[in-house]
Amino acid sequence: MLIGEYKSKIGEKKRVSLPKKFREELGNNLILTRGYEDALIIVNEKLWKKIATEVINGSFINKDIRDTSRFLVGSAKEISTDEQGRFVIPESLFEHANLDKEIVFIGLVNWVEVWDKEKWNERVEYLKTHGEEIAQEISKMSRKENE
Repeated sequence: MLIGEYKSKIGEKKRVSLPKKFREELGNNLILTRGYEDALIIVNEKLWKKIATEVINGSFINKDIRDTSRFLVGSAKEISTDEQGRFVIPESLFEHANLDKEIVFIGLVNWVEVWDKEKWNERVEYLKTHGEEIAQEISKMSRKENE
């Protein structure tokens, strides 16, 4: 299961090392793409195929599906890790996430997010401040789905 928070530094040529625990779960052939809130997302090929199937099965007539496809699929890059789990973050994705020198890998069960350390700290503060409101909204959504 992909869980936990791991800090890392960005090396020469925008190279980073995926934490060993995540490497063991995800494997070597990965997809790196844009995420929301200025993060990046890492998934393995199996989950990526599921995402791609959902996109393919969606109607290109639907603007939201097109926009989601552009955002997630249009920016996706296949990456391979070396023996130490290192890979290079492509420039377009590096810029999307406003990465600097330090990053944080966040395991979210099925995928891993990559955040600039300062952006992640800001997000954690936001979540601390708004956690109760977020929980209430999720609770409302769950009740509507069960009706």
